[in-house]
Amino acid sequence: MQDNPPRILLVDDEPDNLYLLQELLKSQGYITLTAASGSEALAIASNELPDMILLDVMMPGLDGFEVCQQLRMDTRLQTVPVIFLTALRDDTSRMRGLELMGDDYLTKPINHKLLLTKMASLLRLQQMRSQKVQQQINQQINEQSKPQLSAAGNINQILAEKLRLFVPEQLLQRIAPKGLESIQLGNVKEEELTVLFCDIRGFTGISESQSAGETFKWLNGFFSRMNACINANNGFIDKFLGDALMAIFDREGHAQDALSAAVMMQQSVKEFNSNLVDYKLTQPIKIGIGIDTGIAAIGALGAEGRLDSTAIGDVVNTAARLQELTKDYGCGIIVSKATIARLDRPELFYLRSLGCVVPRGKQQGQELYEVQSIAATRAIAEPIIEPGVQAWHAGTV
Repeated sequence: MQDNPPRILLVDDEPDNLYLLQELLKSQGYITLTAASGSEALAIASNELPDMILLDVMMPGLDGFEVCQQLRMDTRLQTVPVIFLTALRDDTSRMRGLELMGDDYLTKPINHKLLLTKMASLLRLQQMRSQKVQQQINQQINEQSKPQLSAAGNINQILAEKLRLFVPEQLLQRIAPKGLESIQLGNVKEEELTVLFCDIRGFTGISESQSAGETFKWLNGFFSRMNACINANNGFIDKFLGDALMAIFDREGHAQDALSAAVMMQQSVKEFNSNLVDYKLTQPIKIGIGIDTGIAAIGALGAEGRLDSTAIGDVVNTAARLQELTKDYGCGIIVSKATIARLDRPELFYLRSLGCVVPRGKQQGQELYEVQSIAATRAIAEPIIEPGVQAWHAGTV
């Protein structure tokens, strides 16, 4: 452990849980702070500014989700990594944790090795990101500074350029219609669009076998490829979610754009896998993609003092659920009937019905389809998909 070991705030209303976590982290050289309630956690966090928070969800008074929400509203604490440790295993709770910008979500009983690995990775990534952003800002200031420009003008230009690294231009047009000064809570617009979720399979196992720096390197290479495919088909990435991403397609013909991007992404992954040795990877990367089309509210979400740009709506949740189903069906891309119905040229894709399925967390069944490029033949696809379809309908998966 380094000379200045990270300080970790542990939050749990069960004394035994706090004691076990405290002993585990102390054995690894961390400095620990403890809180037995949500309100106590907020007070300690405000006074001590910890490097990371391990947060229980189910607590009397303020629960873990409410604590995380208030942390993200505090400008001094909004970037502190938060890992939820909870007995809640349902997808709704997981999604709630992600929506509140929690960095990870582990269910009890906690795998100690996995927890320590994730903590070390998050702390390293946090340090690397801070250093990289600071280096970029310093470099940009040096390059852009000229005698004829005022200091205020330089800083404003740099911030505007940097903001576009975190907020796509398509979102800025909605949340800042009259320039950056017009950004405010509640700038939102409802519209029909297509949402794509992409997830890397087996990411936890890969990250455990590498240093954080090595994982950071290949993730950036991978996401650069995915971003190129999405941009080439008139979409944009709304957010990166660790080993996953969410993309939005909003122009006329967005369903066709999303499927074209998904097929291109699968092909790009094959090309990425031809250079595994460059990234110290031993197994090919595999991805699952879920796509849905519908109405979403897209704009500025959060609270005064802490905003995020995103899309909210059932279409977002459904796309995420369909991505999860690719694991059960053993296929790369699953899309909804709503998306298929809006295709301008469905003949460009190989579409295979998976029947009427009730995605996890949903109440009603939906007609779902597997998608491949038209070059994919039925002879190749059937041996892969049919066992998954039969197992799903038999209720064995």
